[in-house]
Amino acid sequence: MAGQITYRSTRGGASGLTFEQAVFEGLAPDGGLMVPDMVPDVSKTFKSWSKLSFADLAFEIASLFCSADEIPHADLREILSRSYKSFTHPEIVPSVKVGDMYIMELFHGPTFAFKDVALQALGNIYEYFLKRNTRRLTVIGATSGDTGSAAIYGLRGKENVECFILFPEGRVSKIQQQQMTSVLDPNVHCVAIKGTFDDCQDIVKALFSELDFKKQYGLGAVNSINWARIMFQITYYFYTYFKLCPQCDGELSFSVPTGNFGDILAGYYAKRMGLPVRHLVCATNSNDILHRFFTSGNYDKRTVEQTCTPSMDIGISSNFERYLFYLFGEDPKKLADAMEGFKRTGKLGVTPEELQHARQDFLSGVAHEGAIGAAIRSWDQLHGYCLDPHTACGVHAANELRASSGWPQVPRHAMVVLGTAHPAKFNEIVNAALGRPPPMPEGLARVQHAPTRFEVLPNAVDSIRAYVEATVAQREISKDGAARAPVVLLGSTPKDPGPPPIQALAEAFGQAKAEQHQTTVVVPMGVEPKAEGPSIGVLPEPCTVGLALPVAAAGRPCDCWGGLWKRFFGN
Repeated sequence: MAGQITYRSTRGGASGLTFEQAVFEGLAPDGGLMVPDMVPDVSKTFKSWSKLSFADLAFEIASLFCSADEIPHADLREILSRSYKSFTHPEIVPSVKVGDMYIMELFHGPTFAFKDVALQALGNIYEYFLKRNTRRLTVIGATSGDTGSAAIYGLRGKENVECFILFPEGRVSKIQQQQMTSVLDPNVHCVAIKGTFDDCQDIVKALFSELDFKKQYGLGAVNSINWARIMFQITYYFYTYFKLCPQCDGELSFSVPTGNFGDILAGYYAKRMGLPVRHLVCATNSNDILHRFFTSGNYDKRTVEQTCTPSMDIGISSNFERYLFYLFGEDPKKLADAMEGFKRTGKLGVTPEELQHARQDFLSGVAHEGAIGAAIRSWDQLHGYCLDPHTACGVHAANELRASSGWPQVPRHAMVVLGTAHPAKFNEIVNAALGRPPPMPEGLARVQHAPTRFEVLPNAVDSIRAYVEATVAQREISKDGAARAPVVLLGSTPKDPGPPPIQALAEAFGQAKAEQHQTTVVVPMGVEPKAEGPSIGVLPEPCTVGLALPVAAAGRPCDCWGGLWKRFFGN
């Protein structure tokens, strides 16, 4: 089809991909991110969209990046219409005037955070492609709090989808953790990592870079490394413009709380497409690598601080690579060399000319802990409006830039702060600032004391790889049909410090016996099983012997492992 957009890697190692291929690719094989080979210019036509509903506008934008050859227009309309039926506000993302700013409320979806806008749609897009082309999808995502629950709510119960979400132990809010871990659908698997969000994100990228593993398990991404996340978020920039400028005769500026640079990148694409955007304000917390770049031109990694805005506690902003691709003149070699140097040294710099260009694209501001609490209190006292701490970062940055940007004096102009989450998701932070908790929506109240299920694993790629393999194997044995997979025991010797999750394996063996499966046991090379056990039925002869894939302790004692090993496999 003439003019059809294809996708390429920012680092030059892949090109000519279809939309479907780009969505399933996630991270490109060369470590880059997928970008469209052109950004459509709608500056002459976008006004015709001004009266559209949110779902219809989402269709118009998505259809620019995904041709009818891949998803027929009727199907794409139906997918997007269905994606936003779970939102509780008729406008999906309403804008509320507070003082001389507007808050774009992005928290009326099922998990009360902006990630729902993209991930409800992405979950349905995945489901559509999976039904059309029979395959398995193993989603592996990292979350600093909100992506995890939004991804889970978008993928729970989906056929042929396993969803693994990694989150940093003790570094998300209690309600964020409850939202994720209280979803007990069998295809949802939450893992607390003993580390930071950056550690979780590094594990995800490392697994995507293992191309054999990626292909075997059909890895898919829900983080904003997935192009579809950015594409769907473009919609609310256009939608808010039409609501605040119904005659399409004004300009908007957007102050965007951001850690991974995905939300504000969607605004950058909207501006490139022709939306009248005056300023894009990059609002950070104390983990201010982005603010330091836009003020100094230096993108240097530092230790991540734990703050009252956990969803922004990020030291390396993955989506920033997409912006650098454009800043470097769409030169993949220059970008690849810069990212390789950053990986090696933790430092990346740009020329004075490039910095000047970047400052034309973005303003920036930083909100430290005291400023966040002050913004929450101020808006409560002056306007009776309750901010979540992340949105407070956006408010603070917009206020800090009042004088230098002069935005309050610009005619036919409005400053919009993206309200990224409902304040009740950060109940304790808001309570500390105001001396009272925010109102609790029913949907959040329901999960506060709900039963949960999750694993706790070390910060190690090997641990997560083995956990994915063991879990997928365990899930396969419970599926109907003749092509059931055998039970696989991923074992280590008793001397290894990381025993497998015995309870999970015992349940798998019990189910296998009840369904009369033949059991394959995978153990270290050279170890010959020599016993039978009632919980696994009769071992086949000869028993399969292969390379061990150790599974680390899953957050609970497994003292029985040594005895279990001796019983089934000898000393």
